[in-house]
Amino acid sequence: TFVCPTELLAFSEKIPEFKALNTEVIGVSTDSHFSHLAWINTPRKQGGLGGDLGYALLSDFNKQIASKYGVLLEEPGVALRGLFIIDKEGILRQLTVNDLPVGRSVEETLRLIKAFQFVEKHGEVCPANWQPESKTIKPNPKDSKEYFESVN
Repeated sequence: TFVCPTELLAFSEKIPEFKALNTEVIGVSTDSHFSHLAWINTPRKQGGLGGDLGYALLSDFNKQIASKYGVLLEEPGVALRGLFIIDKEGILRQLTVNDLPVGRSVEETLRLIKAFQFVEKHGEVCPANWQPESKTIKPNPKDSKEYFESVN
């Protein structure tokens, strides 16, 4: 779709930030590797990628990955826009699925990765709309009151 190259490029532009978070980006598309090559060779001003992405773009032409991850619409044979954050232990931490006309947010993806890494490192939890340097909650009845008293 016309949204796909915007997402691929948006993630590509933020690869240094993902690497700084020790996070690997992998793109998966139900297009063939020939389509990927055409995208790479098509200039950005014409809706292409205009060169390599800086991360792997896998072809799921047989749609097995899309099916196993639950984003394949069987009848039309197209995949929705799935985003999966999987931690270093292989545990799925975040699953987001967008309908075809709306692209995924790279900034929100980075925020979520930072939040999950913060929780893992500090043992505190991140409230709604958390951003790095924001207040967090100590996850027990007594200490959590410190957070709630400070924001209400």
